[in-house]
Amino acid sequence: MFWKRKPKKQEGHEATDSAVEVAEDTEEKVDDAVGSEDTDTEETTEKAATEDRSADETETAGSDEAEAADEKADSDESASDDTDEKADEDAKEAKTEDSEEEDEVVEVGVTGPDADGITRVRTAGTFEFDGEKSEIISNTWIVEADKDGVVVIDPAHDAEAILKVVGDREVYLVACTNAYSPHIEAALTIAEETEADIALHPREMRAWRRVHGAEHRPEIEVEGGGSFDVGDLHIDVLPLPGTSPGTVGYYVSQLGAVFGGDTLRKGEPGMVGGIYIDYTTQLASIGENLLTLPPDTRILPDRGPSTTVETESRNFDAWV
Repeated sequence: MFWKRKPKKQEGHEATDSAVEVAEDTEEKVDDAVGSEDTDTEETTEKAATEDRSADETETAGSDEAEAADEKADSDESASDDTDEKADEDAKEAKTEDSEEEDEVVEVGVTGPDADGITRVRTAGTFEFDGEKSEIISNTWIVEADKDGVVVIDPAHDAEAILKVVGDREVYLVACTNAYSPHIEAALTIAEETEADIALHPREMRAWRRVHGAEHRPEIEVEGGGSFDVGDLHIDVLPLPGTSPGTVGYYVSQLGAVFGGDTLRKGEPGMVGGIYIDYTTQLASIGENLLTLPPDTRILPDRGPSTTVETESRNFDAWV
């Protein structure tokens, strides 16, 4: 708002008119100025509103971009986690497959020791039963009892191969699941070489004498329901009659493993010379004393690959 001064032309009416004109002009200018100011204000307000909307849109866009970036980061992280998990699963599966392939090996040789200190020695020999002879490959299990000594379970056909795996360690015990030759053939030689005791069920003495004679008797008589400690290991003796009256299993809970001899092999009850001796009793031993162990317990047999309680539990109904 401003004033504009004009010179006075004459006195009287003209002057009055001039004054009126000046006043009118002044009012018009004031109105124009006010209008201009209002217009400027409106334009300023609209501009500010526009700027506010623009700022809001920018902020919203920035927020959306940030959220999108976060979501992408989360997605990438999740994808990375999934990739890592898949890699771990693939590695675990590959390791399991390698272990299974190694366990399926049936040639003469040595497998292990595994993480639990168990070594499998596969030796070849001839098994004669009921007038029939057959060539077989049997498992002997060498179990680390502590840092200085081992337990040898079911010493089969080749004492030299077994002793080679034992090495400089002491043999605390030679444990036999029954007295068929694949379970005891090398027992006497190993015991004499290492001054170890032999453990066997007393009802297996007749079969023992057929192989080793009457003059060399096992020092320790074991029966189902008993137990003993060797080194750092606690070993429970399981009654497993069926393939023979005095068949037993050696269960080491701290290793999650049971050495069941010929009672149960992978996928089937064990046969002796191609036949079942007492199938009903053998099934009872399997169902009551082996498959009642924890599901992840490994069953380490006298022949063929290992299996688990969980796996064989699924097969049991088909055998009954």
